[in-house]
Amino acid sequence: MLTSPRRRFLVQSSSLVLLLTAPMIARGATLMSIRVWPAPDYTRLTLESDGALSATHQVLSDPPRLVVDIQGLQLDSQLRSLAGKVKADDPFIKDVRVGQFKPDVVRLVIDLKQAVKPQVFSLLPVAAYQNRLVFDLYPAHGGDRLMAFMRQQELLDRESQAAAGNAPAPKLAQAQNGQQDSLGDWIRQHRSELDGPQASQPQQFAQAEPGSGLPRQQATAPSDTLADSPPSRPDPVRRDRRNFRTVLLAIDPGHGGEDPGATGPSGVHEKDVVLLIARHLRDLAQNTPYMRVMMTRDSDYFVPLWTRVEKAQSANADLFTSIHADGWFTPDARGASVYCLSEGGATSVEARLMAQRENAADAIGGIDINSRSYQVAKVLLDMSTTAKINASLKMARPTLSKMGEIVHLHSKQVQQAGFAVLKSPSIPSMLVETAFISNPEEEARLQTPAYRKQIARAIFEGLRAYLDTNPPLARRRILT
Repeated sequence: MLTSPRRRFLVQSSSLVLLLTAPMIARGATLMSIRVWPAPDYTRLTLESDGALSATHQVLSDPPRLVVDIQGLQLDSQLRSLAGKVKADDPFIKDVRVGQFKPDVVRLVIDLKQAVKPQVFSLLPVAAYQNRLVFDLYPAHGGDRLMAFMRQQELLDRESQAAAGNAPAPKLAQAQNGQQDSLGDWIRQHRSELDGPQASQPQQFAQAEPGSGLPRQQATAPSDTLADSPPSRPDPVRRDRRNFRTVLLAIDPGHGGEDPGATGPSGVHEKDVVLLIARHLRDLAQNTPYMRVMMTRDSDYFVPLWTRVEKAQSANADLFTSIHADGWFTPDARGASVYCLSEGGATSVEARLMAQRENAADAIGGIDINSRSYQVAKVLLDMSTTAKINASLKMARPTLSKMGEIVHLHSKQVQQAGFAVLKSPSIPSMLVETAFISNPEEEARLQTPAYRKQIARAIFEGLRAYLDTNPPLARRRILT
C-alpha cells in the first residue's frame, strides 16, 4: 500500500498532467443551427457553429447522392433533426441520413432527386452569424431557362405587333386589409406565402393569351393579393402600334434566405415585407397590357447581388426595380426614398452608408468569393454607363413623386450612391426604400396589406409615368 506522501505526489502529478493536456485536446465545434433553403435554381444547406468546421465531399451516382464527412463534430440532436428540415417539394434534396462515421467525424448522406454540382465553402462570422459551412447544390445538367424565356418573349413581341386592338386586362382577386393582431399572427398568415410553392418550381413567367399579345394573369398567393383592378390609363407604349413591343419589368425583392435584411423592433424582417410588396407590383404589371414581369426571387432564399443583375441582363429586361425597407441606427428615422447608381461619390453621407449596408448583403447571405462566377460578376458590375444612369434618374424621379403623394418622403430628391445591385450595364435601374422598418410606427404599417398595396401602386404609377414619355422601341440585342 502506498504511503501517504507517495499517494499525494501521484495525485498531484496526475492533476498536473490533466491540466497540461486539456488545451491540447481539441474540443469539437458545437452546432448552433442548421438551415435548408430550397430555391428554383439551387438548394442551400447551412451549418452554423461556434467554431470553424472542415469537410470533404464526394458526388455519387446511381442513385445520385452527395456524401459529406465533417471533421471535429459529434452527432447531436441538431444533426438528427436535419432530415425533418427538408421539404417534400425541394427540387434537389430527397432525404438526408446522418451518422457518426468516426469518433470525430459526422457523415451526411444527402439523397438527391437529380445530379448536382455542389459548391462547398466556409464563411467567417459576420453580423449575427457565427462560423458557417455552406453547401450549395446546383443542377449538374440544368437547361437554359432564361434563353427559353427570351425566345418566347420574341415570339410574343411578334404576336403583339400583329394583334389588332387590346383585350381587357383581367381583374385581380379580392383580399382582406387591416392590421394584424400580432407579429406571430402576421408571420403565421404569410409564412406559407413567403416560403411559397414557387420555391420548388422554376419561375413561371407571364404567358400570352392566344392571339392577343397580352399577358395572362399569373397565379398569385391566396392571401395579400390586390383588391383593386389595374388602372385604366393609356398603355405605357407609343400610340403607333407599329412601333410597339412588350415591356419587361425586372422586380428585385431585396435580401432573402440567409440574409434577413433589416429587422424591426418587433422582429419583422425586411426580406419578408419587401417580397410581399414586390408581388403586389408584379400583379399590377402583369395585369396591364403589354407589360410582363420577371422576379429575381419569388420566395425566401438568398440571391447574390451580382446574380440579380445578371438575371435581369440575361432576360433582356427593360427596367429594373429593387425593393427594400430601410434600417437605421435610431428608431426616429422615417419615410420612403428612391436611389440610383452614382458614377462618383454618393450624393450624401446617408446615401453612402445606405449603399454600404445594402452591399453587405453578399457577405451576410454568403457567397463563394473564389468561384469563377463571382470573378466574372466583378467585371460585369463595372460596366455601367453614363447614359444608363441618366435613364435611371428619369425613371426614379416620377416614382419618387408618386410615392410622395401617399407617404412621407425621407428625402425629396433622388439620392445616388454605389449600390452594387443597380450596376446593370444597360438597364435603367432604381432602388426603392419603402419605409424605415427600424421605426416602430412604419414597421407596423409595413405589416398591413393596405400600406404594401399603396407602396406597390406608387412604384407602378411612377414606372408608367416614365414609360409614357420613354417608350421602348426596337428590341435591344441580347447580351451573351
